[in-house]
Amino acid sequence: MLVPIAAAALATVLAAKAPAFVAVIDPGHGGDQDGALSPAGEKEKDVALDLALRISRRLKKMGGKVVLTRTGDITVPLANRAALATALRADLFVSVHLNSMPTPEQRRRTSGVETYFLSADATDSRASAVAARENADRLAGEPEADPNDPVAGILSDLEDAASLQQSSRLAYALHERLVAALGAEDHGVKQAPFYVLAGARMPAVLLEVGFISNDAEAAKLRRREYRDQIADAVADGIRAFRGETRRASR
Repeated sequence: MLVPIAAAALATVLAAKAPAFVAVIDPGHGGDQDGALSPAGEKEKDVALDLALRISRRLKKMGGKVVLTRTGDITVPLANRAALATALRADLFVSVHLNSMPTPEQRRRTSGVETYFLSADATDSRASAVAARENADRLAGEPEADPNDPVAGILSDLEDAASLQQSSRLAYALHERLVAALGAEDHGVKQAPFYVLAGARMPAVLLEVGFISNDAEAAKLRRREYRDQIADAVADGIRAFRGETRRASR
């Protein structure tokens, strides 16, 4: 009896296909870090997790192995998120977030999509403000970074010019499809010093897929169909990026 069982197990292992790619999807915030809030009180962390799960399902259908940095409402230190992707030797890392504006007037009139990849310097004051808000989790309860930790030295992460270039290409592939699919206002692809991206040794981007602080956009984000549109656009962008990468390597 043992031989057939062992043979069957071996056949299963041999038949298993290696994943087409490995992606780490990072739902922003979590646990005691709520992120931004909608006018009705929805929390960024909850919407981000739902979107990440939708994106994950689509990427798995594309043949990818997908790992989420969190699958529930737990606190995950920023330094651990990209570190997980690096440990898994992932092919790409995507951090999913919702945007917010500080004043009532800005919240009323600001909506749309913007996409980021890592830089020691922010593209503009708006990019700097977004990075400061997303980096606030680290200042609000995460342990102080070791001076030798790569997360504390963002410049060292930029030494890998190839990863930086690939991150730019991934950012544009995702951003263009999100804007087109959602009919959203285009706030552009930008660079900023995000701790969640520091330490990533693969193409890594941070998506701000909408302004949860805007009444109209928050209403869209409540709809299952709209979240599916976001997930479809992200999956389509990753598919296009991978196709472009394969062509470039030939």
